[in-house]
Amino acid sequence: MKTAVYYFPNYHYDRRNAQTHGPRWNEWDLVKLARPRFPGHVQPKVPLWGYEDESEPAVMRKKIEAAASHRIDAFIFDWYYYEDGQFLERALENGFMPAAMDGQLKFALMWANHDWRELHPWRSGTPKPILYPGEISDQAFERMTDLIVERYFRHPAYWKIDGKPYFSIYSAKYLGRPERLMRFREKAVRAGFPGLHINMILQENAVLPGETQPDENALQLDRYGFDSLTSYIWLHHCRLSDFPRTSYREVMDDYFLRFCADIRRRGSSIPYYPNVTVGWDSSPRTAQDTVFDPACGYPYTPVMESTPGEFSEAVSRARQLGTEIITVNAWNEWTEGSYLEPDTRNGFACLDALKQGLEG
Repeated sequence: MKTAVYYFPNYHYDRRNAQTHGPRWNEWDLVKLARPRFPGHVQPKVPLWGYEDESEPAVMRKKIEAAASHRIDAFIFDWYYYEDGQFLERALENGFMPAAMDGQLKFALMWANHDWRELHPWRSGTPKPILYPGEISDQAFERMTDLIVERYFRHPAYWKIDGKPYFSIYSAKYLGRPERLMRFREKAVRAGFPGLHINMILQENAVLPGETQPDENALQLDRYGFDSLTSYIWLHHCRLSDFPRTSYREVMDDYFLRFCADIRRRGSSIPYYPNVTVGWDSSPRTAQDTVFDPACGYPYTPVMESTPGEFSEAVSRARQLGTEIITVNAWNEWTEGSYLEPDTRNGFACLDALKQGLEG
């Protein structure tokens, strides 16, 4: 069984962020400014390694070694491409790819094809403008897939399943016609690969602003020819019922006993890879001087935190489903409260819990 962990690359300089927030800004700024929003709320979260620049190969090498030594096989990078090109790519291209030439840790892409809104931070009662629309033209899709095949698939550390590069898609909303994926597969074959493994992320609940609850029947999964299905985070399937804090165990049971059981009962011909979520706390993306009110919606949402023991149990439950792959959210979603990276409060306890859960 392989363990693939999502990686959110917004902890380095990016030209788009510089245009919006200033030349030195990245999401470490939100992590530093976070404050407790209710009694017992632990904020700010402080990274054990400090506020490092992930676009530096030496920094990324440290992450690779920690991940590989805790039974992680691959990082799945949240990868952004809009009509005019890439966003947040330097963590992967400048940091990870030079540091991973020995293949100790693989990487893959998850096309994060959702609208990018200005939420960093968001003040309740104000607009949530779309800076970069997730929908792209056929021409942009062709440019994007040409780049992916040439720049990423050929890298020696790119993750493959049966020789086929693994490529995940976040949202069906802007996926476009099935012919797009057919052409993408053809490009992979022409480049010398035996095919392309296309993974689709399932979403029952809307999480980000502007997301709508998807209609799985309208999606017609078989029509697109996906090779596998998985999830990005438990919130796409499970409600956080209590504010300001929801029980991790309650959500864990809902995910495994209801959602995963339902997936198995339906008996889809497309394999589903279970997900394990470390936690949830999007309060760092709120304006810290505002009332923490759930009526405002994301990022004013309930907090869900796991203990190392609970997280290890969740990993074990996913492993016992006997699938080829499990996905984990996430390596470094610091501003959404779901991260494996060591912090000053728990050290490496979360990574140790992951390894323990994988080894049973």
